[in-house]
Amino acid sequence: MKASGGDLPVIIGQEGPLNGQRFTLETSLTIGRDDGCDILVPDRQVSRYHARLSLMPEGVLLEDLGSKNGTFVRGQVITDPVYLQDGDDIQVALTQRFVFLSSDATVALDSAFTQVGKPALIRLERRSRRVWVGDQEIIPPLSASQFKLLEVLYSNEGQVVSRQALVDGVWGDDEAAGVSEEALDALIRRLRERLTALNPHHNFISTIRGHGLRLDNQPD
Repeated sequence: MKASGGDLPVIIGQEGPLNGQRFTLETSLTIGRDDGCDILVPDRQVSRYHARLSLMPEGVLLEDLGSKNGTFVRGQVITDPVYLQDGDDIQVALTQRFVFLSSDATVALDSAFTQVGKPALIRLERRSRRVWVGDQEIIPPLSASQFKLLEVLYSNEGQVVSRQALVDGVWGDDEAAGVSEEALDALIRRLRERLTALNPHHNFISTIRGHGLRLDNQPD
């Protein structure tokens, strides 16, 4: 039942063996490691029939099918069926992460041009979490934490963002206190590597010592 386009709900693999794959929900989708599942996750941590998505009049319902290692929504394990909200993070066991979108209709790219009227080097589509560098899409997609980091910098393009603001934006208030400097540095390094892999001639993320980081999205 994998498809693309249209106004139907969709889930997109963010991390795990299905990273970057899109699955459109027409009636229902079963997730598991059995060959009979609509979304096959080939990992022993995933139950044969792990979870099911159903399109209902009230919205999209996600239910765990008695899995051994659990199904999580927004970081919380679910015991009863739950209705999903646009942008919800879904985790199947410890193996596969998805993002849920209420519609896969085309969304205009954010900030396609800079303030001076030149095409931006990086284009970011928030709803589907897709990113382009020039005319090349980043494949496989950025991880959830990499995307959040880029989104914070992208929303403050050309401005210096403090390290604490970056930590808060990526990990949220509840987890930010436990995040080390090394963890943030590692995330910044990985994001730089993903961006420069498609354009090695531009320094996208500049470190302003003593202040923070800045996204430079204008062509040189």
